[in-house]
Amino acid sequence: MDLGLAGKKVIISGGSRGIGRAIAELFAAEGADVAFFSRNAAQVEDTRTALAAYGHKVVGDVLDMQDMDAYKAWLVKAAQAMGGCDIFIHNASASGSQAATDWQKCLDVDILGGVAGCETLEPYLEASGAGSVILLSSTAAVETFFMPQAFNAMKAALLTYSKQLSQHWAGKGIRVNAVSPGPVSFPTGNWQALKGVMPEVYEATEKAIPLGRMGKPEEVARAVVFLASPAANYITGTNLIIDGGYTKRVQF
Repeated sequence: MDLGLAGKKVIISGGSRGIGRAIAELFAAEGADVAFFSRNAAQVEDTRTALAAYGHKVVGDVLDMQDMDAYKAWLVKAAQAMGGCDIFIHNASASGSQAATDWQKCLDVDILGGVAGCETLEPYLEASGAGSVILLSSTAAVETFFMPQAFNAMKAALLTYSKQLSQHWAGKGIRVNAVSPGPVSFPTGNWQALKGVMPEVYEATEKAIPLGRMGKPEEVARAVVFLASPAANYITGTNLIIDGGYTKRVQF
């Protein structure tokens, strides 16, 4: 299936490991130009090299998005360097730095980072004529999960923002959707770290997934890239759950 991504300009918050890295690589493989950042210089260089191998434009920089002014400036720089922005993926999360219980960091990164990305890139997305935004939430936002913590609440707030923004921007030709992964495990991720210190929690969670295993970054990435692409040009305002059947609620 041709997703219509050749030549598209994609900006990703985060993108050097896990789900973000998988998203960046799949967009590059589909022929898109990709801009991303990370706090880790070695990961940025490794990802930049991997993306460049696909033969398209790559912008990869070291950045801590908690410096909001620097983040907004980087977004403009990335859009200008690529000649515009057709797709924005808000993937960065405070949970990536094991700060799921830190209310201020989750607010700054998961919520305000997404809002800043959307507001800063709005003129570029509108000029695209087929702008698309994906905000990464979590199944922790739609069901009770472990314990009350900042990550869960902020990801829930992100879903409300996504839905309302989708209606607000529809007239501008910009689609806005959310994607909520369930437990996803990869070598440098939180679940793999948890497996090392609390294997019983990891195993119990895995057993609770009807498909019988944790998700993989590339399985989330494939859905994100499709939903962001012109192939899904009549889908906006939705929240796509990708969890192997882990959540038990009925979604109408």
